[in-house]
Amino acid sequence: KASLRAKVEHPFRVIKRQFGYVKVRYRGLAKNTAQVLTLFALSNLWLTRKALMPAAGKLCL
Repeated sequence: KASLRAKVEHPFRVIKRQFGYVKVRYRGLAKNTAQVLTLFALSNLWLTRKALMPAAGKLCL
C-alpha cells in the first residue's frame, strides 16, 4: 500500500519542488487546469529523463 502511494505522490513532489508550483497562478479554472496538465506532462519527462537521454560518450544514430 505504501509503495503504491509513493508511486502516485512522486510526480506531485517533482511539480512542487523542481518546478516551484505551490499556489495557483490564475483565477480561472480552465487556465489552472491547463497549467497543471502541462506541469504533469513535464514531470513525466523529468522522471524518465535518464531513459530518454543517451548515455555520455555513446553515439546513437
